[in-house]
Amino acid sequence: MFDRLISYLDSVRARDPAPRSRWEILLYPGVLALGLHRIAHWLFEARLYFLARFVNHFSRLLTAIDIHPGATIGKNFFIDHGFTVIGETAEIGDNVTIYQCVTLGGTNPANGKGGKRHPTIKDNVIIGSGAQIIGPIVVGERARVGANAVVTDDVPAGATMIGIKARSTLVPAEDWIREFIPYGTPCDDPPCDEDGRPRRDCVEKLESEIAAMREEMAAMKVLLAERDSLPPAQPVRVRKSGTKD
Repeated sequence: MFDRLISYLDSVRARDPAPRSRWEILLYPGVLALGLHRIAHWLFEARLYFLARFVNHFSRLLTAIDIHPGATIGKNFFIDHGFTVIGETAEIGDNVTIYQCVTLGGTNPANGKGGKRHPTIKDNVIIGSGAQIIGPIVVGERARVGANAVVTDDVPAGATMIGIKARSTLVPAEDWIREFIPYGTPCDDPPCDEDGRPRRDCVEKLESEIAAMREEMAAMKVLLAERDSLPPAQPVRVRKSGTKD
């Protein structure tokens, strides 16, 4: 058991360079939520539903992550930062990474029956920040779901989906020549160089934009001044017959 814990903490450290030690990783809300979910899921399978729900609500209060006790989760599952919701019939494979504010939601059947209504996430999947995966769909192995995506259809294995909202399905990234974006903004062209200083081309671009805005403001001031200097328009009197004076 101790070896499994060490292996899990090392897998988290391999995906997140921020922690300086394994002890620090133990304080991560995603790690705490997963540990408490293991207990809640064991109680759920033992049909101790009230106790399972109690552990679930305590975990949500502590970590702001809501994982239903009935959800099935594999090895080395990592939620980065938190604020995630995972439904009852969700199935998650091994080595899955989820960024913050992700929902693995389900449909609401009109007949009131349960059944499989949440997604199945295969092994080695990465889901970007803010993504919403809804319904009993399958996200294939090694798939990438971009930030702020709304997925309602199956995602093929190994596919990379751009983070745009769609009603039915998402457009493959290859069609748009885009890469997987885990957060809400592109990761290319960082604003700073290797030494942490602002890149010169970014600074020059900002300076040119500011200069253009100043020119537009100066032109607007001239137009306003000219308008204010014009004499007021004289009212036009109209006879009762409808003809002008």
